Amino acid sequence: MVAGEASGDILGADLIRALKKRFPDAIFEGIGGPKMQAEGFHSLFEMDRLSVMGFVEPLKRLPELLKIRRSIIQRYKNNSPAAFIGIDAPDFNTTIELKLRIAGVKTVHYVSPSVWAWRQGRIKKIKQAVDLMLCLLPFETEFYQQHNVAVRFVGHPLAGQFPEQPNTAQARKKLGLDPELPVLCIMPGSRSGEIELLAELFLETARVLRQSIGADLQLVIPAANGERHRQLSQILATMPDLKVTLLQQNSHLAMEAADVVLLASGTTALEAMLLKKPMVVSYRLGALTWRLVSPFIKTPYASIPNLLASRMLVPEFIQADATVVNLAAAVIDAFEPERREALVAEFDELHHQLAVDSGAIAAEAIAELVES
Repeated sequence: MVAGEASGDILGADLIRALKKRFPDAIFEGIGGPKMQAEGFHSLFEMDRLSVMGFVEPLKRLPELLKIRRSIIQRYKNNSPAAFIGIDAPDFNTTIELKLRIAGVKTVHYVSPSVWAWRQGRIKKIKQAVDLMLCLLPFETEFYQQHNVAVRFVGHPLAGQFPEQPNTAQARKKLGLDPELPVLCIMPGSRSGEIELLAELFLETARVLRQSIGADLQLVIPAANGERHRQLSQILATMPDLKVTLLQQNSHLAMEAADVVLLASGTTALEAMLLKKPMVVSYRLGALTWRLVSPFIKTPYASIPNLLASRMLVPEFIQADATVVNLAAAVIDAFEPERREALVAEFDELHHQLAVDSGAIAAEAIAELVES
């Protein structure tokens, strides 16, 4: 198994627990993070070494990434596993899957890349590389069926980990926040590059919101890990007038305590939806990366709630549209009680669509492949 970032680590841990029930004597190894390792997984390399974003940024670490990938391919060519499971990280994992499948290893890719949204030509390589595609979102399966790729919708494991109704008061109590004052949770991403491109933008937006909503607006930022905590601390030190509660992890608790979440597009948007929180979604890439990527984008939406609803359910501001003025206006609108009530009903419905036993369904599909 190879996972490349925190969201993949969560999926991998859930899958390992389910696979242990099917294969109690199995050994799980490859590349994974702390959650997978807590389930007995042996990681051959630090998962953080794969956590790079965009097209341009990975070039800085290309020799190291290629060396790690060659090592993984050679290891499992020499010691053929029952299956190789690539968890997300498609640009890294698909080549491994292709080489190993040619060598006779059964291959699974867990989490469909957004091939239906952009760079659709990738389906040719996926078809050659993957014996089974596991999709988290229901609308993804049709694309693979059209291209004769074996696919299974497994739901999203996160959906089963969140209660139907959040306990906002309890979350605020745990974080020492005033239960009567408004709370904005700010989540500029889990990667260094995301923090560089989004943190100051989000904090400048918060400064404007303090003037519009009131100085009693409480700001909370959960840092994804120790390195992101240090990075955010350095940025906050340049804004001494802005009082922010900076947390070490605890992202779910921070979102649960919030009235509104201002976040970087990604899995966090799904988590905010499952916590029934109004959100404003934004994202930026480096200028050159965006120039390379943008011509290949084939979907009108960036965030998971909007993709699931097939409409602009929550506001999105990407690249040039990601400005303080746009973000501040959208956050102010998200604080409106009527807006929040309407969203909760829609989020409930989407939550139920995804809330199946993902690990068990994925493990069943993998077991069928391994035993076939």
